Amino acid sequence: MFLLSLLWAWTAWNVYHPYKSRPELLGVTSFIFGVLTGEFGIHIIALEVGLTLLIILFGELSGFGDALGLAIALCSWVAIGVFYFRAQRADPIMAQAVRYGLGLSPEQALDTADSLQMTPDFQRLLKPFAYQLPNVSRHKNIEYCTINTRSLRLDIYHRKDLPANAPVLYQMHGGAWLEKCGSKNEQALPLMNHMAANGWVCVAVEYRLSPGSTFPEHIIDCKRGLSWIKEHIAEYGGNPDFVVATGGSAGGHLSTLLALSANAPEFQPGFEDVDTTVQGCVPFYGVYDFLNSQNQRSSEALSQWVSAKVLKKTRAESPELWRQASPLYWVHKDAPPFLIIHGEADTLVPVAESRVLYQALQNVSTQAVAYAELPDAQHAFEIGISLRTQIVVNHLCVYLDELYRRHLQAAKDSTDQQPTNELDTENDAKDTLTREAVEAEESSPDLETQP
Repeated sequence: MFLLSLLWAWTAWNVYHPYKSRPELLGVTSFIFGVLTGEFGIHIIALEVGLTLLIILFGELSGFGDALGLAIALCSWVAIGVFYFRAQRADPIMAQAVRYGLGLSPEQALDTADSLQMTPDFQRLLKPFAYQLPNVSRHKNIEYCTINTRSLRLDIYHRKDLPANAPVLYQMHGGAWLEKCGSKNEQALPLMNHMAANGWVCVAVEYRLSPGSTFPEHIIDCKRGLSWIKEHIAEYGGNPDFVVATGGSAGGHLSTLLALSANAPEFQPGFEDVDTTVQGCVPFYGVYDFLNSQNQRSSEALSQWVSAKVLKKTRAESPELWRQASPLYWVHKDAPPFLIIHGEADTLVPVAESRVLYQALQNVSTQAVAYAELPDAQHAFEIGISLRTQIVVNHLCVYLDELYRRHLQAAKDSTDQQPTNELDTENDAKDTLTREAVEAEESSPDLETQP
């Protein structure tokens, strides 16, 4: 019991003090235990209490060492419980980021009545991987293109009543750009199911992965998926004129690169004429500057990984390729609205990555840009339905709904203005003809007075 309690004590200590230094193996270990303990704390406590009761039941608890172990375990459970409910600190941070991302002043009200808000109650938190909602349908493995005889597929989530002209959320999965490290089947499921229940059409895409594939094949596939959405999503109730890109980790990188490189021919070979603009981007904890130009990362481990597996060229061999792969260098004034999300406790991708991107967008973008840095949140914190995940998803629902409402309003205003412009043009033409007729009459000779 004593040794087991020490392990439990370390997991509790780790969520408060995640390991962010070298060697990288410790950082990965800190991440794994951190995200499990931090996001599923009530389940961890229940499991550890159950094991302790079994030890007591079988009479294995005896002596001062085990008594001390029990005391340590009790302290660990209290610490984990307190940490779990500290996730509520994400609520005001997300609320402020949403208002900032919508360009709202403090006195401006935000109507949230039509946005689906799910209460993170005990029944919902008890089943963190029960993603499927009763009113949501999922269409799996729809082929969107074939490359070298390989079929690439996507999944579509939508409400069962198939709402018409629904906004589209386009999800790119993470997993370090590598084979067998991530797929469309297990990421962003709380967000996509929530948004689908709220009336959105959500699309999760697969793309070619390294080391079998080499950049820019990853982003080219994501662009091909967007091209398919523009052409076919109306068949599933989606509005091809309103797509918001999202993704976490490698997906955060790809969704940001996709949003900032609209219509770039180098990422659209063979479909250069397709419009690949999106109307918003919500990236989670991504890598945005492979060049590490502002020393966002203290370690070169990620750069070595990218060099060997993803780009397959060193920074010295092809600095332009590294620059091309970095969303930071695609930032421009016509970027779509951004809401960047990153966990302060991330041990895999430092928060400096998102801070640098946020600052760059703020400096030049004409659209509103927001950044939410969530206290205590680890990398991949939203992989399951936790208290923090539900808070973040609820606020994103409000943000995304308002973006779409504004899009529809702008389209309506443009349509309403069109007949007025045409009428003005017609009236101007009539006025011109009238003036010409009058001038012609005044200048013409009077036939009745001529000899």
